[in-house]
Amino acid sequence: MEKKGLRKEDGLLPRPWLSLLALAFGLVFMDPFHLGPLGGHDYRPVKHNIAPYDQVMQRWPRDCRSRLRFGKLEFVDEVFGPESLEFDPQGRGPYAGLADGRVVRWMGESIRWKTFALVSPNWSEKVCANGVESTTAKQHKHEKLCGRPLGLRFDKTSGKLYIADAYLGLAAVGHHGGVATLLSTHVQGRPVLFANDLDVHRNGSIFFTDTSSRYSRSDHFFILLEGEATGRLLRYDPASGATHVVLRGLAFPNGVQLSKDQTFLLFTETTNCRIMRLWMEGPKAGKLEVFADLPGFPDNIRITEKGQFWAAIDCCRTRAQEVFSRNPWLRSVYFRLPLRLSFLAGMTGMKMFTMISLFDEEGNVVEVLEDRGGEVMKLVSEVRQVQGKLWVGTVAHNSIATLPYP
Repeated sequence: MEKKGLRKEDGLLPRPWLSLLALAFGLVFMDPFHLGPLGGHDYRPVKHNIAPYDQVMQRWPRDCRSRLRFGKLEFVDEVFGPESLEFDPQGRGPYAGLADGRVVRWMGESIRWKTFALVSPNWSEKVCANGVESTTAKQHKHEKLCGRPLGLRFDKTSGKLYIADAYLGLAAVGHHGGVATLLSTHVQGRPVLFANDLDVHRNGSIFFTDTSSRYSRSDHFFILLEGEATGRLLRYDPASGATHVVLRGLAFPNGVQLSKDQTFLLFTETTNCRIMRLWMEGPKAGKLEVFADLPGFPDNIRITEKGQFWAAIDCCRTRAQEVFSRNPWLRSVYFRLPLRLSFLAGMTGMKMFTMISLFDEEGNVVEVLEDRGGEVMKLVSEVRQVQGKLWVGTVAHNSIATLPYP
């Protein structure tokens, strides 16, 4: 019987188009010429835990009137990236941490904004004070020198202002202001690489988040793209000066808020689109649980006088995001395509707009306010409810938004 050889038309030899496809796939995956948006970056996507899209979105209330668009932008081009807003024990303020490294205080119409504190002793007007450009990528090269204050909290007993600076760590300044004193820059021999937000316990302890052990603030988008979970919840003890790790292995831990009776602490996990609850006292002490799954990416969370919680959310999740979260290999290929990152994000159906949500102590949604078209409020970072008004901060724009409420 004649033995037949392998022939191209038998389909048993590699076809040229398959070889080309394999070569193209290899070039995209390896990106040797650094053509993709992650070119030259040690990109390590991992699987991460996120609630099913349909489960969250089907039960989430919507603001059909898009009420946030009726808000007002104030102090336009006077404040630069006011990520966190605070009022002192006497009710004065707001105070805001800016992208140029300063903490400023509103002094009224005649004086307007005045520098209250600096976190970095090396701050200089020549290098750091870049006005509206402070919220652009141009400022990134200066942030380590100038500082980037994020979370702000007053200790109502001592009058000190505590500051989570993204590069310098946890700091504090007296009620007269000035150059802040650094309190926590390392824990267990490892640097606090990305201090983000904080809250003050009644015993004087400061709970604060360190968002990543791999990335600083200027590279924060890689934390989201990778889904990496190297963040920590930390506690600074002012009596001993020691910093302790409360929780580790967190995916972009961000905002921090103690409950009114301080029986539990809430913190947001931005990558996983959720708010987590850590019980501090009572029969559940030490237990960590999901407080609320969200339709978007949360930043800070702040308490109201009634003990409810406002969360600032950059909206919204897509089904594609859920697929990516469960298939890191797919992200490895997709985000190495030689296209702009904004275009790749748009192709997944992601359309960013603003949402803020109010929760009760059980994690139930009380109120949802949106600006679906991004007409007034974009990339919100914090919501403070003070004397019949919502004060809304942003990490990326040069204004503060306000809205009468309720």
